[in-house]
Amino acid sequence: MGSEAARPRAKAVFFDRDGTLNRDVDYLHRVEDFEWMPEAKEAIRYAKEQGYLAIVVTNQSGVARGYYPEEDVRRVYDWMNGELAKIGTQLDGLYYCPHLPGAPIAAYDRNCDCRKPKTGLVDAAVRDHAIDRSASYLVGDSERDIVCAKAAGLTGIPYKGGSLLDCLKRALEESRA
Repeated sequence: MGSEAARPRAKAVFFDRDGTLNRDVDYLHRVEDFEWMPEAKEAIRYAKEQGYLAIVVTNQSGVARGYYPEEDVRRVYDWMNGELAKIGTQLDGLYYCPHLPGAPIAAYDRNCDCRKPKTGLVDAAVRDHAIDRSASYLVGDSERDIVCAKAAGLTGIPYKGGSLLDCLKRALEESRA
């Protein structure tokens, strides 16, 4: 028996998916359309080697728009982990928001707390994995990702293209300095 405060805390690098881990194609939901960003797989491996959990947080409004089912989001994630296993690493979690206010599919038509820049995806991962927010990061290609990071108590790492590994290494080194 111990208190929540006494429980060991993990640290994490949260990765946005579209535009950060993979090239942003409209409403990606098919493995055959997936193209990794430069050194994205290596960035995930590096995060893991540095003792971080690697967790995907992604808005997936294509579900709410009726373009694809939630199963496709999970199928792409599972495929990503299969590809990562080939280089000896993995993602530790997938948290996605399928909602959209005004969505044509009523079940997904809601103003939820999980759609970034709101923090619900990060909050769920923090609960599930006992993550220390102050020691964690969110890497993303949009302003919404950086706003989410700040609101969730994480350090935001803006990614503007090029090597994702270099971007992550630079940010982690700067924060340690």
